[in-house]
Amino acid sequence: MPTDLDRHTVQRAIGAFVGAAVGDALGAPFEYGESGAYTATFPVPVLGGRGEMTGGGGWAPGEFTDDTQMALVLAESLLAADGLDPVAVWAGWRAWAATAADVGIITRNVLGASDPTGAAAATHTRLGGRSAGNGTVMRNTPVALFTLGDDDAAAFALSGAQAALTHHDPDTRTGAVLHTAMLRAGIRGDDVFAALDAAVAALPEPERARWSAWLAPDWTPDRATASNGTVWGCLAEAVWSVRTSSSFAEAVVRAVDRGNDADTVACVAGSIAGARWGVQAIPSRWTTYLNGWTDTPTGRRTYDSAALIDLARALLGLTPVPLVENERAAAPARIHPDVPLYAANWQGAVGAPTDWAVLSLCRTGGRFADHPVRRELYLIDRYHPDDNPGLATVLADAVDTLDAFLAEAPDRPVVVHCHGGRSRTALVAKAWAMRRHGWDEATAHEWLTAAWPLADRSNEVFVSHLRGIVPGSPPQG
Repeated sequence: MPTDLDRHTVQRAIGAFVGAAVGDALGAPFEYGESGAYTATFPVPVLGGRGEMTGGGGWAPGEFTDDTQMALVLAESLLAADGLDPVAVWAGWRAWAATAADVGIITRNVLGASDPTGAAAATHTRLGGRSAGNGTVMRNTPVALFTLGDDDAAAFALSGAQAALTHHDPDTRTGAVLHTAMLRAGIRGDDVFAALDAAVAALPEPERARWSAWLAPDWTPDRATASNGTVWGCLAEAVWSVRTSSSFAEAVVRAVDRGNDADTVACVAGSIAGARWGVQAIPSRWTTYLNGWTDTPTGRRTYDSAALIDLARALLGLTPVPLVENERAAAPARIHPDVPLYAANWQGAVGAPTDWAVLSLCRTGGRFADHPVRRELYLIDRYHPDDNPGLATVLADAVDTLDAFLAEAPDRPVVVHCHGGRSRTALVAKAWAMRRHGWDEATAHEWLTAAWPLADRSNEVFVSHLRGIVPGSPPQG
């Protein structure tokens, strides 16, 4: 890993990339719906089953839409060309649009041209001078990751250039630049709103006045003078959603609840929230079921959450995390007499029947895709606090999920596992038992090792975290 990219920075970058796809997929069934439709459908979080990724509106559960698809084509092209190659991106977008289920009006019109030269301007004229759609912002997230090591000028230029390929209105380029400024700040651990204010202040008039009105700290959706299908309305509602929230989940739900172009507002809000709070802040019930595809000039590419993480790492100049199969299988063993809770390592858990619920604490290689009820959490077995900056949030997610799985189907076995079945498995199993029984860490460890001898205390960060939890209380996320 390059010396200027610590793990927290990488996780915020992954959070931006995956967070955009999560917002898109979560909002897809509510596109063109009424304001508040999401919370009317899900008045409380759905911690069991598939969570809220139920699909609808022509989309499968967890499937992302054109927002993410265009971003993926852009991301793959940036990597292949080591920069923006307009002709290659154009070919990729045209191949995608040929079979895509949903393509924006402006984008569909523009991509009717075989060559990008002059296509955006011609469409702008054909549509009566109206091309200020939100498509340039929804697909922009890869630019922020790819240019993270560059200066602001280079990053902003690339954002504007990708925007100009399809949208001629200059504010669509400005919107992409402002979005990039926020993501770069968040990924680096800086204040996203301070970065936004600085970027707006640097705009020439009359752009500065226009964007200042839309992105003011006291702006509220009732002040909107254009729909969230425009670049102004979309970015303003996304920024408002994050500004008025204290967590990733709250921000994305607020965005989806805006209705109309709900998936795009949530996509943009998810990218900002992910950059601000990191990938470990994204609920596993949303990331686990992410899926989608793009058709390219050379064939179809499919993506799940792990593939999105690898692509985010590639945009940062990092290699994929390898899936190492070096553990002898340790089959699931029941660890509690009253409920069907099991522990295993990865190689042992893959043999669990598909009607078992699975809680995975490591990369799985897609081995549990045929399990309808499952979760995959982003948790690293490393020994420095900065390796898991969102440890409390991930642990709360895991324990809440176990309780939900066990409550919704009391006779259904639930297996919790990590790669070796030792450190991460012990962390989550003990945290669950501490809350259920009011035990301290020592008592929970004694209980677990009696049924699961592989459990260990090698990760002192995990053990210290558990020892700081008041017995019987939930791990605070």
